[in-house]
Amino acid sequence: MSIELPDESGRTRRYVPRAEAVAVAADPPLRSRVVYSAAHVVADPLRAAADAPAAVDWDATLAFRRHLWAHGLGVAEAMDTAQRGMGLDWAGAAELIRRSAAEARSVGGRIACGVGTDQLTGPTPTLAEVTAAYEEQLALVEAAGAQAVLMASRALAAVAKGPEDYLRVYGHLLRQAAEPVILHWLGPMFDPALDGYWGSGDLDAATGTFLEVVAAHPDKVDGVKISLLDARREVELRRRLPGGVRCYTGDDFNYPGLIAGDEQGFSHALLGIFDPLAPLASAAVSVLDTGDTSGFRRILDPTVELSRHLFCAPTRFYKTGVVLLAWLAGHQQHFTMVGGLQSARSLPHLARAYELADRVGLFPDPALAEDRMRRLLTLHGVDA
Repeated sequence: MSIELPDESGRTRRYVPRAEAVAVAADPPLRSRVVYSAAHVVADPLRAAADAPAAVDWDATLAFRRHLWAHGLGVAEAMDTAQRGMGLDWAGAAELIRRSAAEARSVGGRIACGVGTDQLTGPTPTLAEVTAAYEEQLALVEAAGAQAVLMASRALAAVAKGPEDYLRVYGHLLRQAAEPVILHWLGPMFDPALDGYWGSGDLDAATGTFLEVVAAHPDKVDGVKISLLDARREVELRRRLPGGVRCYTGDDFNYPGLIAGDEQGFSHALLGIFDPLAPLASAAVSVLDTGDTSGFRRILDPTVELSRHLFCAPTRFYKTGVVLLAWLAGHQQHFTMVGGLQSARSLPHLARAYELADRVGLFPDPALAEDRMRRLLTLHGVDA
């Protein structure tokens, strides 16, 4: 059996999907690395898009989080993979945090939740208003019993006059945080509104400010998440972190090497690509737990082509491919996204994502994935 997949030239090519699922063995809990998957939300296609909070299928969304926990991964909740600021507003994110944190307690799963300022939807706020918005979200996450991830703020990027404003806001938040937080540096390739974060468009200067925040409050920083898609810069930064502060890679282009590490250290993981790759990520880190770095790389290296495809420019639309793969893998019953983001990638892009995922054995039921991909192509006028 074969399927005709369209490419960017307008032609189709014949692809023969694998006939059998790939068996991967994992041994949770994972020990050598702390591994989070930034998780997507499942939309409810039967509710109006204007519903508030956002039209989310809560049962399917929480079921997917149980899938991640079952593989030994932590859940990084209400972050950009969950369409935070791209279809999921603060009311929806707050409900998601409360529900997921309660679910985590019921199953003993690790969870960290995004703290931002996206309730600020009016004119450019003051620095005091940005700080208050962060405080409101931090209080909710802490009350839910989850670890906080202090996310980069579009509002702060818009109002800050220089590095000193970042130092002031983050210093205030870290002093009052009840438990150590994860600091998240999201690059402009993920969100163009964050260009010049930490007060400078010069990444060396921005890195200096970022590290100054960490150095001033090392007891309040569990770790830092770096999403700049620059492996060299991440390695240099993690070598400058205070002792006891983790580096969580958010580099969806170079994660195998960064997690494997070198003679001077390694990165833990907080990755959007580990949403679709959860079984393979778990199996790979289980092998790494035994000290077998080569075995770890043999499992994860072949997935990089898929990840780079999903996260290609414009990178912020990677969520579309993530949700496509969740549907093809049988984790949800439709390919509909909050805010209609399923239309953000072209049909050839989605077809290539299917092919690359099938090649690495990502689908537990290859026949189901093929059938669903064929139906998607037919819907768009392609005789598959």
